[in-house]
Amino acid sequence: MKQLNVGMIGGGFMGKAHALAYAGMPMFFWPAPAVPHRHTIVDVTEELAKNAAMKLGFDHYETDWRKVVNDPEIDVIDIVTPNHTHAEIAIAAAKAGKHIICEKPLALGAEQAKEMLDAVNEAGVKHMVAFNYRRTPAVALAKKYIEEGRIGKILSFRGTYLQDWSADPESPLSWRFQKKIAGSGALGDIGTHVVDFARYLVGEITDVNAVTKTWIPERPVQTGGTDSLGNVKGGADVPKSPVDVDDEFITMVKFDQGAIGTIEATRNAWGRNNYLTFEIHGEKGSLAFNYERRDELQVCFSDDPGDAKGFRTVYTGPNHPYGEGLWPIPALGIGYGETKIIETYDFFKSITEDTVVSPNFHDGYKIEAIADAILQSAENSQWVTVAKELSEVK
Repeated sequence: MKQLNVGMIGGGFMGKAHALAYAGMPMFFWPAPAVPHRHTIVDVTEELAKNAAMKLGFDHYETDWRKVVNDPEIDVIDIVTPNHTHAEIAIAAAKAGKHIICEKPLALGAEQAKEMLDAVNEAGVKHMVAFNYRRTPAVALAKKYIEEGRIGKILSFRGTYLQDWSADPESPLSWRFQKKIAGSGALGDIGTHVVDFARYLVGEITDVNAVTKTWIPERPVQTGGTDSLGNVKGGADVPKSPVDVDDEFITMVKFDQGAIGTIEATRNAWGRNNYLTFEIHGEKGSLAFNYERRDELQVCFSDDPGDAKGFRTVYTGPNHPYGEGLWPIPALGIGYGETKIIETYDFFKSITEDTVVSPNFHDGYKIEAIADAILQSAENSQWVTVAKELSEVK
């Protein structure tokens, strides 16, 4: 069986999630399309890199990502670094002939994402953006029902991603609150997951009308390098710096096939932990999903008998997408790690079978164009048509 050597750039929270997926994928999907080998990991200091290698099971460690990108033994480059570094690493990796998986959002905006897309297309390498939530079996089941025509023509989409980890004003000013590093705030960090759901399940978004808000204008300066996601609080005597990205956004959307909808995301919703949801209404039925209950899909079909009309729960398991590789009993439970395992399986399968995997850099570019349009709409308080080509991106 073929082995593919992975070079991972970044050893933090997402590094742990990806390393777990590399270890677990052959256990869940056997025979595996290829066996991921955790070859080399990169972090910003030798101590951090060495610790990451030991903790995450990599044979080697480095502090210079360029050495790993240009290492002839490396087959796959995995980018799990802050957003502003994605483009430089990915473009270099493409030129070096490496297959690339990159964490979301792909870039700081559509123009930068287009440069990354052009680089992988020119190099002919496989590429993927890690919108792993669409790999949740219940979401893939919703896609199956839609493609089978079970809910008919789609009329509307409502999607949310609500969290509360930054609702406390004493949560530190991590890189996620700095435009030069993150590109945008709740929009890029979590809102793009909902945009990915919308495109995956309904179709292309053509127009947006949005409002954004920054609720907490300054935060305590973070002293450590770890992205604490609100788990560490700054004291009263800690200096503060401005927040220059959105804390929350809401947008109306129009789809290319006529459907309409809304998308919203915030990191300031007390009581919401990982409330990633969608509700889709069609001419023949409706579907609803909440990631906090990720083994469940709520369904209602117009041809249900009158005495049973209403939403009912389908518990995902062996008979549903990816069921052959997961657990043998419906509702036994999957977690965030399993979605990353499925993501790894699909990506490595695309490499070994020379097929196109989605979401890829083209999807990442389209999502960045939608995000740019949302920000432009919020700034101008008007409907904005999503750019179809880079020349149209303002």
